[in-house]
Amino acid sequence: MLDRDGPTPLYVQVAEMLCERISHGLLRTGEPVPSEAALEAEFGIGRTTARNVARELRRRRLVHTVPGEGTFVGPPGVPRVKPARGLHALIAADLAGRIRRGELRPNRVIPSQQILMLQYGVARVTARRAVSRLREQRWVFTVPRRGTYVSDPAEWPKDAPGVRVGP
Repeated sequence: MLDRDGPTPLYVQVAEMLCERISHGLLRTGEPVPSEAALEAEFGIGRTTARNVARELRRRRLVHTVPGEGTFVGPPGVPRVKPARGLHALIAADLAGRIRRGELRPNRVIPSQQILMLQYGVARVTARRAVSRLREQRWVFTVPRRGTYVSDPAEWPKDAPGVRVGP
């Protein structure tokens, strides 16, 4: 629990909690540290505070940051643990499943990038890549300055499970 009124800055408190996760093996060497968006959502902190958490962990030499990829537990050069598929692909697959099950309906807007960032704890670029992948697969279409909508089922990938082709 964060002490929002105490003398210790919030970023130091969150950094301490992440240090505990590292020392207890909940975050292992090479694994990514939660993104700024994930820290914002989990702890109810602002983006600047989340950014300061990573800086504090780097100052303590517990993590290192790879530009464009994220912050990882351990010193620079340690092998990083990567998901078997890119995170954006996993998010796109999850959203496609929600579309297939009818949770996200045709001609209705899908969650915004900001919401996807918070739901999945990812950076904006990852959310954007997930939506782009859905668009490439024809699960969704984008109307400029309006949003991204679920496509008509006739447009969905033909090999998608649960999709009927023909009469």
